[in-house]
Amino acid sequence: MSDGLEVLVVDDEARLADLFATWLETEWSVDTAYDGEEALEKMAESIEVVLLDRRMPGLSGDDVLEAIRDDGYDCRVVMVTAVDPDFDIIEMGFDDYLVKPVSKDELLGIVEEVSGRSEYESDILEYYALVSKKALLESEKADRVLATNEEYQQLRERIEELERRVDESVSGLSSHDDFVGAFQDIQPEN
Repeated sequence: MSDGLEVLVVDDEARLADLFATWLETEWSVDTAYDGEEALEKMAESIEVVLLDRRMPGLSGDDVLEAIRDDGYDCRVVMVTAVDPDFDIIEMGFDDYLVKPVSKDELLGIVEEVSGRSEYESDILEYYALVSKKALLESEKADRVLATNEEYQQLRERIEELERRVDESVSGLSSHDDFVGAFQDIQPEN
C-alpha cells in the first residue's frame, strides 16, 4: 500500500477514533483528534488524508472542512459520519463520504482510493504541463534540432512514462464514482 501516507482521524467519539486509527496504522502513519479545534491544531502540509466526523460539539466537521480548504491544505477529506447525506453536500469540499457504521475494509479501501486520486491528479497535471512545453518547442524548433537535443528527448520519455501511468490509473477506475472522484479536483495550476 502507500508508504509514508499520513492520515488524521477526527471524531469526538474517542473510542471510535482510536479504533479507526488502529485499523489504519498497520498501513499508514495515523494521528487522531477528538474535536474540531484539535484537528485544526494538528493539520499540517504532510497530512494527505483526513477522516472527518461531521457532528461534533464546538467546531463541527463542516466547519473543520471549510477551514482546511480556506487554509489551502492539499489533502483529501473523507467525511465519516452518521449524518445521512443531503443536498447541503453539493457545495462541500470533501472528496468522499462514508455513512457510519463503517467496516474496517471500507475504511482501508476509501483511504487507499482517495490517496490514489492524489497521485493521479499530480500525474495528469504534470502530463499536461509537459505536453504544452513539448508542443511549444515543436512549433518553434526545427525537427533536426529536436532530434538531437537531449533535454527534448528526456521530455518525450517523461511524457510517455506519464501517459502509461495515467492510462493504468484510468483502467483501474471500476465505477462511475471512481471516475468522477479522480477528476473532480483537477484544476490547472496558474
